[in-house]
Amino acid sequence: MKREGYLAPILEGRNIRLRPPCADDADVRVALGNHAEIAGMYGVNSGDVKPITQEGATAWLQWLIDHPHAWIIEINGIFAGEIRLDNVNRQDRRATMAIGINNPALLGKGFGTEAITVLLRHAFGEMGLHRIGIRVLAYNKRAIRAYEKCGFIVEGRERETAYVNGSWHDDIMMGLLDRDFSSLRPRD
Repeated sequence: MKREGYLAPILEGRNIRLRPPCADDADVRVALGNHAEIAGMYGVNSGDVKPITQEGATAWLQWLIDHPHAWIIEINGIFAGEIRLDNVNRQDRRATMAIGINNPALLGKGFGTEAITVLLRHAFGEMGLHRIGIRVLAYNKRAIRAYEKCGFIVEGRERETAYVNGSWHDDIMMGLLDRDFSSLRPRD
C-alpha cells in the first residue's frame, strides 16, 4: 500500500496526533473490532454489526491512504480512529468533515473535541477554507456536544433520514465558518 501524490501533514495537539495512515493500521483496526454502540452512532442497525475482517480492514485502510485529506487519530501514541475532510471545494473554500473514534475506551474523554479542533486549525489555516459542514444523527448527543464545543452551530434538520433499529431518526446539519472558529480560539 502506498500513497500517491499529496501526503497529509502530521498535525499535533496536546494529547492527540493526526497522521497519515500506515500499513500497521489495518491490524490495529481488526484488533479493535466493531462495537455495536459505536456503529449505532453511524446509523448501523445493532443486528447488522459484523466482526471486521482483515480484508475489510485492508480495504478501509487503502481507501484512507487514497484519500487526500484523511488522518489516523492517535491519542498518546495509541490508535483511536480516523478524521477526514471530504468534498473539499477549493473554489468555494469549503468541505465536509467526518470523524470516528473506534476505540470505546477512549470515548467521552474530550479526545474527539481535541482532534476536531486540531483539524479545524489546519483546515481554516494552512488550507484556507472558509466553511466546514457536518451531518450527524440527532440521537448522537456525544458527537453533537463535541461539535458545539468546537463552534459548530445547528443550521438545519432533515427529518427521518435514517431508519435505525426500527425507528426513524433525523439528521442534524451543522456548520462552522473560519471567522467563528477564529473568534473562539484563545490568542497564542
